[in-house]
Amino acid sequence: MSLLDAIAEEIRACARCPLAEGRTQAVPGVGPPDASIVFIGEAPGFDEDAQGEPFVGKAGQMLTQLLRGAGIDRADVFITNTCKCRPPNNRDPHPDEVSACREFLDGQIACIRPALICTLGRWAMHTVLEDPSLSVMKLNGRPIERRGLSFVPLIHPAAGLHQANMQQPTEEGFRRLGELLRERG
Repeated sequence: MSLLDAIAEEIRACARCPLAEGRTQAVPGVGPPDASIVFIGEAPGFDEDAQGEPFVGKAGQMLTQLLRGAGIDRADVFITNTCKCRPPNNRDPHPDEVSACREFLDGQIACIRPALICTLGRWAMHTVLEDPSLSVMKLNGRPIERRGLSFVPLIHPAAGLHQANMQQPTEEGFRRLGELLRERG
């Protein structure tokens, strides 16, 4: 068993915060252990809680399309969330819930050692980069360096689904990501 698999097993057995009581199952993440890109969302939703995999609902379908448009095969990336269990009614995770999962996320990143970490949405960006002053609209699809790692904040795929005026900016961020990857070779 790899260290990444061991982290996934620990996540599935976790009871560090109250979210464990209401979950159907924890959602560790999915993708190859040597992925060059990691995508990080906020927390699992209804479909993810039911299936045990991140981004499998409508936002996940949109993510797959956006990845394809950027020239990225979803099977080649690792996808996870800051919080590994679904918050009730899809509310934002509370700080103690995020803290309970942070060790898991940091462990996953350390195991995978990706060349690029893409945050999906304002909430994930603020949480992962620990900087609430950042604007996902300004950084959308643009790389930034923090703590020796390369990050690309992106608008969450669900934004375009729920707000027609967000569809173009969401697609634009992924287009920029595709360009960045082609430049880096």
